[in-house]
Amino acid sequence: MIKAEDTTGTGHAPATTGARPELAEDIALAMAGSLNLRRSVLQLLDGVRPEVADWAVVALASPQGTGLQLFGGSDVTAELTVSRRRVAGTALGRVLATGMRELLHVAAGVEDGLSALIPHSVLRHEAASLRPADVLAIGLTARGVTLGALIMVRGQGRGFGPGDIALAERIAARASLALDSARLYEQRGEIASALHDSLVPPPLPDVPGAVLGARYRPAAEHLDIGGDFYDFFRAGEDWLIALGDVCGKGVNAAVLTGRARQSLRTAAHFEREPGALLGALSAVFHDDTSERFITLLCLRVRAGESPAAGELVVEVASAGHAPPLLVRADGEVEAVEAEGAVLGVVGDAQYVATTVRLAPGDQLVLYTDGVEEARGESGFYGDDRLVELLGRLAGAAPDVVCAAVEQDVVEHLAGRAHDDIAVVSVGCARTTA
Repeated sequence: MIKAEDTTGTGHAPATTGARPELAEDIALAMAGSLNLRRSVLQLLDGVRPEVADWAVVALASPQGTGLQLFGGSDVTAELTVSRRRVAGTALGRVLATGMRELLHVAAGVEDGLSALIPHSVLRHEAASLRPADVLAIGLTARGVTLGALIMVRGQGRGFGPGDIALAERIAARASLALDSARLYEQRGEIASALHDSLVPPPLPDVPGAVLGARYRPAAEHLDIGGDFYDFFRAGEDWLIALGDVCGKGVNAAVLTGRARQSLRTAAHFEREPGALLGALSAVFHDDTSERFITLLCLRVRAGESPAAGELVVEVASAGHAPPLLVRADGEVEAVEAEGAVLGVVGDAQYVATTVRLAPGDQLVLYTDGVEEARGESGFYGDDRLVELLGRLAGAAPDVVCAAVEQDVVEHLAGRAHDDIAVVSVGCARTTA
């Protein structure tokens, strides 16, 4: 036999069974010490057993609203998932829709009635061992939203009296805020992680005939993101390489770097010539409301006309960025002639690309101003120091060159604060016999 809640406080409902009045505050205090959702749920389940309930489950609506996560039962660490449709039209469905409570009295020998508040067969089987039982479900509501329900069972005639229900409601009210805070923290962490993953520099691709190297050191090193960026992507049979610098540092600058990278990738579906690509980007950012400016190098890399020679042809266009340094295999170092307006300053800016031919062992080194403007005890790191270092590194693999530049800049800084630092090297692979 199943009976609904006796709202008068007489009849089936027993007297209060003596749970500590301060239990609600104790549970809330324990839950307040964590912003981990699962840990908070475990603290709630541990807190209500055995003083308030013999058996308990926390049901939380999934962020997508299509499922219910069920935590607890005989094993408080257990976790199950059911469809939200399964509780439609049931007592638990009313709790989740209204945030109110539901109390059922389940007589001995009756198991089916447990499905009104316990939506999983495994959990119903556990709760059935406590019949005759009272099953109490209380909405977990915080900031105007019901995020789930606390479902508790008392068996062997123990029942929920009016005082017990009042205590359970105080516990649910306090626990709801802690659970909602933990869930918001978890969701924001997932959003931040997804944004972070979309903003960090990409892995180096395999470019036929080329050897690549890169290093990135953000100003806020704990964030791994900043205002400098580089990107590599295929454009037909060719490859496009970009290295840029957004004014500023940290998260705000990183967001704009993400926009710049995506805009460049989109434009590359329609245009592959570096100068034209920069012109398109400049027009886009000219209409932007941001006051930050962007400098950018854009390179198109393709095989030379004579594949047997093993050379690479690289077209270089610059939008206000320091030109790349051409490091020949014999140690000669020179700056590539490439210049143009900073992106967005002029709406119809024109950019002219310079063509560079790389023989096996040659490489182009691209860098942001975090390198040359790194300030140490003796002043700025400077271009001359970089040119001298690259001359000594001629013939080394691009990854080795980038690592050596980063290390030399860090040693020059000697622990001082710095801007974002990015270095990319594009080398022509040596031919093998």
